[in-house]
Amino acid sequence: MTAQIVLCGPASWNQLIVLDRLPEPTPHTQFAEEAWKTIGGTSAGKALHLASRGLSVTLHTALADDEPSNSIQRVLSRAGVSLASVASERTEQHVNLMTRAGERVSLYVATPSTPSKAAVAQTAEALRKADVAVIDLCELGARVLAQTPLRGIWTDLHDYDGASTFHEPFLRAAEVVFMNDDRTDDAFQLMSSVLAAGARLAVCTQGKQGAVAMNSSGERFGVAAPQATVRDTNGAGDAFMAGFLAASLAGDRVQQALEAAAEQARIAVESPHLHPVVEAALGS
Repeated sequence: MTAQIVLCGPASWNQLIVLDRLPEPTPHTQFAEEAWKTIGGTSAGKALHLASRGLSVTLHTALADDEPSNSIQRVLSRAGVSLASVASERTEQHVNLMTRAGERVSLYVATPSTPSKAAVAQTAEALRKADVAVIDLCELGARVLAQTPLRGIWTDLHDYDGASTFHEPFLRAAEVVFMNDDRTDDAFQLMSSVLAAGARLAVCTQGKQGAVAMNSSGERFGVAAPQATVRDTNGAGDAFMAGFLAASLAGDRVQQALEAAAEQARIAVESPHLHPVVEAALGS
């Protein structure tokens, strides 16, 4: 029987703009080298990569009744992701300013409204019944965790610094935790603090250096980033987590799952979208 994966978190409609350099904080004009619109959001990225591996995926995300929402729903549906829409006054939208070197500034131009209590309860129930529950950083996820004593979730803390109070409810409920090393000089120390909070496994991505992991027994693991022709780095960490989760469900141990995750991330960075399937979905 196929595992039922339920994700809770952001899906957005984004404009990506490639510049020769990030803007200086002074009035000036710059010309874009390239620009395109596409689906974004950390949970949408995970859902797309999990579905591409043939897994059963349902995404609970905040969407409004508007054109950005229509675009998001069209892409996810054609990619095989089941969508449980949570009513919002606005659909999340970003403008990402990027350079070829991988630098990025994300501008949030629209954010979802506060979810209703009924929507929070429905999402919590779906997560409770799932074989695997993934809760990403968002208001919906925070409200679910505040009202429901969920444990054993998978979560992605992104640039967690080891002290942020916003991340704490996600960390306390987690069995498996992913993060990146943007705000730490010692990935293993950061992962040790995560494991001390109760997780059985912590994984820290390190960009071009690959990723490292540590379990609650103190065993350490690592994987190098594979060779890739980088097109766009947006969503690489989400693809990595999805690849790891898919491999784990297939029975792989930590080292093998890391290797599968690194390959999944390569698929993401070589595409101008979160996953190559998005281009076909947008064009059809």
